[in-house]
Amino acid sequence: MIERKKKLRLIQFTLLLIGFAVIIFTYTGTIKNSKEVIVPKETQEKIKKQASNKNNEDGDIFYNIEYTGLDLSGNRYVLKSKEAYSNKLSQEVVNMTSVEAFFYFKDNTILKLFSNKGVYNNKTLDMNFYNNVKAFYQNSELFSQKAEYSNSKGYLIVSGNVKVKDAKGTIVADELLFDIKKQTLDIQSFNDKINANINIK
Repeated sequence: MIERKKKLRLIQFTLLLIGFAVIIFTYTGTIKNSKEVIVPKETQEKIKKQASNKNNEDGDIFYNIEYTGLDLSGNRYVLKSKEAYSNKLSQEVVNMTSVEAFFYFKDNTILKLFSNKGVYNNKTLDMNFYNNVKAFYQNSELFSQKAEYSNSKGYLIVSGNVKVKDAKGTIVADELLFDIKKQTLDIQSFNDKINANINIK
């Protein structure tokens, strides 16, 4: 009987030691694995370098910004961007992505303009819109790759695959120049050919 108890205790002690060994090996293996680097050091260094270069060149980054003001003609505008960053070399220049602009004219009409990228000068109030530019004014739609609004000079230049759709017709051109002061529109084509379909009625 005593011999049997000794054997049982020996088996229990052995099982207890095996249990401790399993626990120790399991947790030390987990700690080792958690120290393993998922991203290689070279890639981490590249990311750090790119982030520091971006901060040095571009300055501060802002999200969901909005500028409001009046142009030289007294029209109110609202300029929005999902992401923007300032330029350290010239603080007045703000580079933007996912841009929306709303121009509220004195005759109670509204011009809505959207683009993938834009640049705003908060001193001159000049605005440039790039990549997939779309504008909507009353019943007209405009599509292009670039639009430059010069508040100081009073003009808007639209260029790059320009297409205007209106109830009166469609115009396709290389460049449109709106002189805001003179209230005139010049349509230019670099190959001396303008594709226009205008309904005079």
